[in-house]
Amino acid sequence: MKDLQHHMRPGLLQLAALPPLSLYVHLPWCLKKCPYCDFNSHELRADGAQTLHPAANLAAPVPTSEVPEQRYIDALMADLEAALPLVWGRTVHSIFIGGGTPSLFSPQAIDRLIGDIRARLKLEPDCEITLEANPGTFEKNRFRAYRSAGVTRLSVGVQSFNDAHLKALGRVHDSAQAIAAVEEAAQSFDTFNLDIMYALPGQTLQNLELDMQTALALGPKHISIYQLTIEPNTYFAKFPPVVPEEDLGYDMLDKITEMTLAAGMDRYEVSAYALPGHACLHNQNYWQFGDYLGIGAGAHSKLSFAHRIIRQVRYREPNLYMANALAGKAVAQDDDVARAELPFEYMLNALRLRDGFELPKFTERTGLPLTSIQKGLAEGERKGLLERDGVRIRPTVRGFDFLSDLQALFLADSPAAR
Repeated sequence: MKDLQHHMRPGLLQLAALPPLSLYVHLPWCLKKCPYCDFNSHELRADGAQTLHPAANLAAPVPTSEVPEQRYIDALMADLEAALPLVWGRTVHSIFIGGGTPSLFSPQAIDRLIGDIRARLKLEPDCEITLEANPGTFEKNRFRAYRSAGVTRLSVGVQSFNDAHLKALGRVHDSAQAIAAVEEAAQSFDTFNLDIMYALPGQTLQNLELDMQTALALGPKHISIYQLTIEPNTYFAKFPPVVPEEDLGYDMLDKITEMTLAAGMDRYEVSAYALPGHACLHNQNYWQFGDYLGIGAGAHSKLSFAHRIIRQVRYREPNLYMANALAGKAVAQDDDVARAELPFEYMLNALRLRDGFELPKFTERTGLPLTSIQKGLAEGERKGLLERDGVRIRPTVRGFDFLSDLQALFLADSPAAR
């Protein structure tokens, strides 16, 4: 990792102020690697080692092994301490503990993790602390114990309440476990999130409607909804399942939007629906091009300085990460974001928000003049993908439907950027 003096040297950008700072903590282990997953998650094996899921072994029984909790948290804290000079004096507004399956870690380990973070960083008094949880790791009172450890928000990876679809997705839980876990989350947390997927193998519009009815009846304050996509280097990429046609996928999304709206939820981001006051602050900071320090195996950071914005990546493989972090060198990549890439980087995030962004925020967060995005904005308006409301830029309904086309207008090599 480059030192603070390196990052503070003169450069091409001029940032008048630093954006809000969040902390992301990656806990990389899972009971079983899902066939659609391209995250840095590693399956526990009975010999204590970790492996990415072999494509030919999806039907293998779930392995049993202990997560190396204490050594991994030792590594996280060494990683954090090495990074402290880069964020010295800055307040952390939100923490997200993601994975993998963070709920494989015991409540005692999460209690130690949060306590150790508090001892090293200044947190906002009402800092949002989110933990991802899997119904396959659920047991009675576990979620309540996470709340006692300092977690303020739970995100439950349900994906579906249909047993056939859960099996097709390679999930280790069934519908009954999912419902029990969500009911426990509702009793333990004021705000909890459900992760739901749609356009699943064999899924009909009626199946999707039943999933949403079940989800909404459980009273979540927030739902994150993702279309199943076939990502490279996954089991599904090698052996693609038959998924619903594109038009049916659009019908499913329309149904989701209709049902969440009827339940009083606002689609504030392209994949996120929330009751008033329950939007995810941590994810909003990403979308508003805020800063985040990422610690843990494969974690990414985006950090701003007076004259540059940098991105870092930690070592991906858990054992390699632990060894390097404990030796004070967890960072595998540390690079400046190129000036020409910043307009796209910003728009890739900000245009995911239904309310878009205020024009001055672009300059504040990137250090670039508005002239660097004027052509893209004009082209977006011409195509009916963007609209202006005073100084605010937001995607139209059509822009939301064709978001990747809208974001691509700001690529460095796009005609609109020339």
